Amino acid sequence: MILISHRGNLNGPQQSKENSPAYIEKAMAAGFDVEVDVWYSDEKFFLGHDCPQYEISIEFLKDDRLWCHAKNIESLKIMLREGVHCFWHQQDHYTFTSDGCIWAYPGEEVGEGTICVMPEGCNYAEDELLRCMGICSDYVARYSSFREGEKNEISMATNTVNGDK
Repeated sequence: MILISHRGNLNGPQQSKENSPAYIEKAMAAGFDVEVDVWYSDEKFFLGHDCPQYEISIEFLKDDRLWCHAKNIESLKIMLREGVHCFWHQQDHYTFTSDGCIWAYPGEEVGEGTICVMPEGCNYAEDELLRCMGICSDYVARYSSFREGEKNEISMATNTVNGDK
C-alpha cells in the first residue's frame, strides 16, 4: 500500500510547516510519499496551499514520491508536459492522476485502484482501506502497518482524531 503524507504531515496538521520543502523532505526521509500543492506564477514553480509560498524547481517536482496537486491551470499544463506525477481537483468525487491512479474525495467509496484521502473522520471499515491502492492523510504514520497488509485499529485512530478516548 502507498502511504501519502498530506503536505508533509505525519501525525496531524502543522499549518506553519505544510508544503515547505524541508518538511516534505523529512516526510520522504521517513519513508512516505507526499501530496504537495503546486502553483506556477511568474515563470516559476511554488509550493503552498492557498497561495504560492516556497519557490521550488521542476526537478524537485519530478521526484517519484511526490503527488503534485496543481493549484492553477498553468502548473497543471507544465507539469503534464514535463512528466510530473500530478492531478487537479477541487470537490470532485474522483479524479485521475497523470499516472492513472484514482484520487477519491474524502468520504467517497474506495477500493482497488483508489487513493483514499483523509480517511480519519469517515466511516471506512478497515477492510475497505486495506483494499485501496493507498491512503493520503495528515495522520499517515498511523497507517504504517498497512504497508505489509497488517490489521490496524482504524477505529482507535479515528476516535483519537475526533477527540474521543
